Amino acid sequence: MKVIVAGFVKTGTKTMVVALSELGYNVYDFMDHFWYHGDKWAKILSSSGGSIEDFKEMYQSVDAVTDAPPNLFWEEILQAFPDAKVILTSRDEDSWYKSLCTQFQVLNSNILYQVMQVLSPTGWKYFKHFRLVIMALSGIRMRHPFDFSFSKNEMVWKKAYRQHTRYCKQNCPPDKLLVYDVRQGWAPLCEFLKEEIPDRPFPRENVAGSIVDKLMATHPSAFRVKREMICTTIILSLLMLWILQIFSILNLDPY
Repeated sequence: MKVIVAGFVKTGTKTMVVALSELGYNVYDFMDHFWYHGDKWAKILSSSGGSIEDFKEMYQSVDAVTDAPPNLFWEEILQAFPDAKVILTSRDEDSWYKSLCTQFQVLNSNILYQVMQVLSPTGWKYFKHFRLVIMALSGIRMRHPFDFSFSKNEMVWKKAYRQHTRYCKQNCPPDKLLVYDVRQGWAPLCEFLKEEIPDRPFPRENVAGSIVDKLMATHPSAFRVKREMICTTIILSLLMLWILQIFSILNLDPY
């Protein structure tokens, strides 16, 4: 582990994934934490809890982590990998909250994203992971896959964002920490990581929540979910046909 991106969600974490990848780092992002270590995170975020050894095991072959839930555990991950550096991505609070709401609106309006959590075992497992993460981030409990009412509590979300940012600034060793706005581009990032500045523009990712469609089309978890959804749909269709056939044999009206 070389880099811990400790910034709160929606502070340019997807842009950091691309930027660090272009610098040659192997980066785990939100969906990767679920896909590769979902069971471990369920243990850490539930009443069972975790340990520093869990983080050593989970991320020993990973160069960098971004987004939730590792951003909430930057301190513990730094204990597991004391040579790592911490990047606290940040932005204006009002701009940040507006971006957060846009992301949740995109999720709430994506039919495939919604349905996959009902018709796929992996999708349902993802929902439980997502619910644990939201609880850890804000203290608000998501009731079901179609429940995005939690996103409207501006005061709670801003308080969580403010506390996280302040805590990281106050407690991370200064020589280990870069407070960074992705609009600053390559220079401060590469200087902090002691990397050469790439000869290409700094990336900009997940504009207006667009990352959802990209992940649904490319991430391995999405491929499994789609296969499971097809199987579930076939099973449900066959079951319905069987029920209708039974009603027909018994000369009953199913409606």
